[in-house]
Amino acid sequence: MRWTGPFWTMFRPMWGKGMANWTEAVESAVRRHVSKTGSPIFTRQALIDGELDAIIAETGSAGATPQQTLSRELQQLRDAGAIEFVNQGTYRWIGAPDAAGQERSKGVLVVGSHSIYEDEPERFYRFPPRWMANASKIVGSWVIYQEPRRAGRRGYYAVAKVEKIVPDPATENMYLALIEPGSFLEFGRDVPFQLNGQAVERGLLGPDGRLNNGRAIQSIRAISDADFNRIVGLGLIDEDELLPRADEDEPVSARVQEEYAPWEGPVDRATMLVSRTVRNRQFRKRVLDVYECRCALTGMKLINGGGRAEAQAAHIMSVEAGGPDVVNNGIALSGTVHWMFDRGLITLSNAGDILLSRKINDIESVEKLIYNDRKARLPASPAHRPHPRYLEWHRRECFHG
Repeated sequence: MRWTGPFWTMFRPMWGKGMANWTEAVESAVRRHVSKTGSPIFTRQALIDGELDAIIAETGSAGATPQQTLSRELQQLRDAGAIEFVNQGTYRWIGAPDAAGQERSKGVLVVGSHSIYEDEPERFYRFPPRWMANASKIVGSWVIYQEPRRAGRRGYYAVAKVEKIVPDPATENMYLALIEPGSFLEFGRDVPFQLNGQAVERGLLGPDGRLNNGRAIQSIRAISDADFNRIVGLGLIDEDELLPRADEDEPVSARVQEEYAPWEGPVDRATMLVSRTVRNRQFRKRVLDVYECRCALTGMKLINGGGRAEAQAAHIMSVEAGGPDVVNNGIALSGTVHWMFDRGLITLSNAGDILLSRKINDIESVEKLIYNDRKARLPASPAHRPHPRYLEWHRRECFHG
């Protein structure tokens, strides 16, 4: 059972009155540090840099090797269940009331081409310590990605779930909000910052109904369930939008009618975000839009009588392997080529060269099917082209060279 009171009180009978002992001082130092940073996550080096002098002052003893003594005391705190190990030199304080009892909420992450932090939205969001208090509240919750108006026109464009926060191993004094694998999803359509002259995110409005600019520019901020549901509802497309009809003159009575379930109160739209049907629908819309419904390897663009494109949205790194539902992990392929792609008979180089497997039994027919120059036709925007990380996975794990 984890000790819930101050760790050092278990051993107080051993110590006399007077100055604090090292165990007491180290726990106090950890409490101060997590209170200042707003995060339960801390490093041994951060304690050395920011708290070691205070610990020595409180105990009145530096000892021969104070840094080693600090390490031993951290191990005792860990053994007692007051902290837990994250990775080398990094710990999580689980005994601090502010961290353990902190209210969780959904959030907004502001990210765009203007950012200097080189985020990879489907994998991590990098941020400085000033946003730690806000970031700590969204751990384990869903977040919406927003591209600020100064960076582009996308507005709110994706969702994901924050798994945990860790120190950035590549950049000193920075942190990473790690995204839960498989949770990132781009909406079928972007949601503008404003609709009909009013902010879609109502929590950004002040009592007078005007935009609170101080809150709107926060890179990480909490969002209410009502605002979250509103934005997700506007961003997700349904089947009718994905498959435009060409038979609008058809009598209503001849169409399939859906029987609606009775309304049972408000539903948190986050529950929809784990549905593979919902996710595939958004993914297909995004991928076919950037490829203009044309197969990237053959150039075919066939539309059936119901308005549905023959081209399919293929995941490059499979969903089963943790591939995200993001455009740069997708490619538009005709049905036959998609079948070959999934079975490792065809793939792409990082430069977009079409590679054919030696296991193809009718190579001449396949060569007639694809572009003569064996070059895939990819989107103009680098952000929409297949990412080398996913292409390399496909060549390594799927392709039969």
